Amino acid sequence: MVVAREPSAPVDKLSEYKAKRNFALTPEPGAERGAGGSGRTFVIQKHWASRLHYDLRLELGGVMKSWAVPKGPSYDPKDKRMAVEVEDHPLAYSSFEGVIPAKQYGAGKVIIWDEGIWLPAGDPHAGLAGGNLKFELSGHKMFGKWALIRIKGAARKQAAWLLIKERDDYAKPAAGFSVVDEYPESVKNRKRPSSGVSPKAARKTRSVVASPSGMPAPAGAVKAALPASLSPQLATFAQRPPLDPAAWTFEIKFDGYRLLARIDGTDIRLMTRNGNDWTTRLMPLRAALEGMQLPKGWYDGEIVVLNDRGMPDFGALQSSFDVANTDAMVYYLFDAPYFDGCDMRAAPLEARRALLQVALATRDCATIRFSQDFDAPAQSVVASACKLGLEGIIAKRRASPYRSLRSPDWLKLKCGHRQEFVIGGWTDPKGSRAGMGALLLGVHDDAGRLRYAGKVGSGFSDRALQDIKAKLEKIRAPGSPFEAPPAIAGQPHWVRPELVAEVTFGAWTRAGQLRHAVFHALRTDKNPQSVVREIAVGAPRLSSPGAAAMAQPGKHALPAKLRVTHPDRVIDAASGITKLELVRYYALVGELMMEHLKGRPVSLLRAPAGIGGQLFFQKHDETQKLAGMRQLSTALDPTHPPMLEVTDKQGLLTAAQWNMVELHTQNAKALTYDTPDRLVFDLDPGDGVVWPAMRQAAQAMRIFLDQLGLASFLKTSGGKGLHVVVPLKKVHTWESAKGFSKNVVEHLAQTLPAMFVAKSGPGNRVGRIFIDILRNGKGATTVCAWSARARPGLGISVPVDWTELPSLKGGAHWTVRTAHTRLDQGNAPWAGYARAGKTLAVAIKRLGTGSGADR
Repeated sequence: MVVAREPSAPVDKLSEYKAKRNFALTPEPGAERGAGGSGRTFVIQKHWASRLHYDLRLELGGVMKSWAVPKGPSYDPKDKRMAVEVEDHPLAYSSFEGVIPAKQYGAGKVIIWDEGIWLPAGDPHAGLAGGNLKFELSGHKMFGKWALIRIKGAARKQAAWLLIKERDDYAKPAAGFSVVDEYPESVKNRKRPSSGVSPKAARKTRSVVASPSGMPAPAGAVKAALPASLSPQLATFAQRPPLDPAAWTFEIKFDGYRLLARIDGTDIRLMTRNGNDWTTRLMPLRAALEGMQLPKGWYDGEIVVLNDRGMPDFGALQSSFDVANTDAMVYYLFDAPYFDGCDMRAAPLEARRALLQVALATRDCATIRFSQDFDAPAQSVVASACKLGLEGIIAKRRASPYRSLRSPDWLKLKCGHRQEFVIGGWTDPKGSRAGMGALLLGVHDDAGRLRYAGKVGSGFSDRALQDIKAKLEKIRAPGSPFEAPPAIAGQPHWVRPELVAEVTFGAWTRAGQLRHAVFHALRTDKNPQSVVREIAVGAPRLSSPGAAAMAQPGKHALPAKLRVTHPDRVIDAASGITKLELVRYYALVGELMMEHLKGRPVSLLRAPAGIGGQLFFQKHDETQKLAGMRQLSTALDPTHPPMLEVTDKQGLLTAAQWNMVELHTQNAKALTYDTPDRLVFDLDPGDGVVWPAMRQAAQAMRIFLDQLGLASFLKTSGGKGLHVVVPLKKVHTWESAKGFSKNVVEHLAQTLPAMFVAKSGPGNRVGRIFIDILRNGKGATTVCAWSARARPGLGISVPVDWTELPSLKGGAHWTVRTAHTRLDQGNAPWAGYARAGKTLAVAIKRLGTGSGADR
């Protein structure tokens, strides 16, 4: 397929862009690489320059018209976000992501925060000239109608505009949703290789002739090499057909295995949805594809075995693999994301399918078939599929691109309740039944924990009972894999959660368990970690990609049942941060924070009257009514009421509603409370200590710990200092761990007396840094990573990489208000923490203290 080039952008429009940059030093694209034309791509780049801002760029007149939006966009029509018009950028800039070097214009990190297509309302040139540009966006995060309104009286150069969300189905109040907080990451560097419409693809929309079909190449086709791997687009479970059926196609939902074929001449590979190479298991199918001599490309489809009525039979498909006889398999192809030398992912679905249909029609093969769509009303198609005994229908948006993710552009319309479940165990058979009684099933929750979902005891053949029992015996486990082990009558048998069962069922109970479950098959093509409860979305009303996704609450949105009392109460007079803002902050960082909270006793610092009023710690819950929190065993501390543990993100929100500002954790988990799993060295600067000295002190401590053979991790305290954290293996007593930390601090104070002091008290630490080891005693706590601090400005404690230490400006480098600038990093700086724990034996020997720590 040959794609024609479009005329270059007028160079004179980019003179200001070129004048500001030294292209020998900056990785930004030069103007000569800005070829393009009449496309309608947009990009929003998140730019950490002297201050974080968001650059909105709209393709118009051969360039990217650009505005700098300091706070980023808001879905609340009441928010009028300042947007400063800046110089035009070349079209190639829409794919730029990288770091602009120091001392260059705009120095700092740039990521592609969102990208997609924009459609102007009326003449965009007239709108731009008149200072009233209205348009619709269709990207990954930005949807619906927006307006750029120029502020009257502003000068043309660096003109000030307002970016405003218009009232439509996507509008959301700012109190409950912030798009820049909900979705801070890049859309270019997702785990999967494709995230949707590429600006580059959208620009190159003209073609000559597609070989060998003879059809014109569709808009969006881009000349590209064949990638080595590709993840498939997945469908979203929907309650009912879309309300605009003319914009959709409808195909059979095949009861088989998803399969992608990479064809590069005689080099043919057959890959599962999880990236497993099944070519050697499907040699007859590979031979059929080779004989067809299809154009180079990636082809997407499903393999099935048909019964005597011509319907897909999943049991027969599995039997074919069991006996290693795959001759009877049929491969239904329904998409071609790469075809004949072109990347087709940005082309409309119906255009991709048209090319695929022609290619298959000219190469007749009984085992390679085109998945036909149905020209009938949506409800009629679904009803007919169910009467035929099919699993359901897949609805696909005609104009949608191919995205390597679960997309609302593809919808699953099922004839009944049917999904995959992870097998966590089994029960013994009763009566004359052999093998097993029932499978114990589970699904993963939002935090990745396996939750019990009920059991299935029907639908098994005698052979299946024996075969599955044999597989279960090989993965026996001593305990339940479920987060909250269910009460099962008799003596259940537990397994490692490695097998996936497909089950049909009547309904979900209010307790989250299955009714009338029937076993269908084992699914060896599904990753157990990906199995979650499928929640149906409503019918999408608009034809913008992502409409259904944006209709759902954000992943950081406050639960509807959470009532925030006194939301406008000011928590911190210095910053003006309100209680609602603090609650939303904890919703924002909840998932990150749970990595540091799970299983640990906690203490809450509460400020009912704000941080300027009375503050008090609370280690125990006497109300026993806090959602998302639980009481720990009294055996941990028999002299006091039960301590608290935060069990999930809901607990953080409950505590914040309960006027919590800070959250502190202990150095051991509840299940292994007598053996701490970390040491914390709290670097607390005395009067007269300048911040560069703090950075030097932290680095000195790291070097010394490294000499002792111990890994160390750094985080800001959210206050004045820094925390150096050393992970330990759980073999030491509290006394020995604290004794070792005391010896470390005393050694540093003796070796570097001008820098460190081991004695507390303001008089002892003037001009020096006190290293607080009291954090390492039994029952003592340290502020948790991502916790806010009850200090002016509400700084937060943030995990950082040691390489970031020189750039830190203080212990409160980030605050509740600026946390969103750090979310793209999250806990990544501590990625190796879980595997870094060691015993203190070697360190004690090197320190030469003879502290008596456990060996």
